[in-house]
Amino acid sequence: MAEAKRVERPLSPHLQIYRPQLTSITSILTRITGNGLIVGTLLAVWWLLSAAVGPEYFALANGVATSWFGDLVFFLSAWALWYHYLAGLRHLYYDAGKGLDIPTAEKLGWACIIGSVVLTVLTAIIV
Repeated sequence: MAEAKRVERPLSPHLQIYRPQLTSITSILTRITGNGLIVGTLLAVWWLLSAAVGPEYFALANGVATSWFGDLVFFLSAWALWYHYLAGLRHLYYDAGKGLDIPTAEKLGWACIIGSVVLTVLTAIIV
């Protein structure tokens, strides 16, 4: 039998040839924001627990929480919370069997991204 000539190519879509799609990016962002919310939660819990430990320890935790780093963590946590919330609503819509065609899915993806940014800015202005 003649040997088959092997073609040298990836067996599955590889990062070098795969073009990320909006639906995959929003799915990855949902996972990242879900895990990223832990950072803001840990900072808030540390701040609250430090109040029970003592005034010196609270001064340290309050200094970190109200510094530029704390402001950045809480601002990004607000964005992550809004994004994760909107992505959850989108997922419920998908679970109902609606919006599964590509144009609608992309519109919903952009709605999650833009909506989370707008809601985060409004939250920062109001709070």
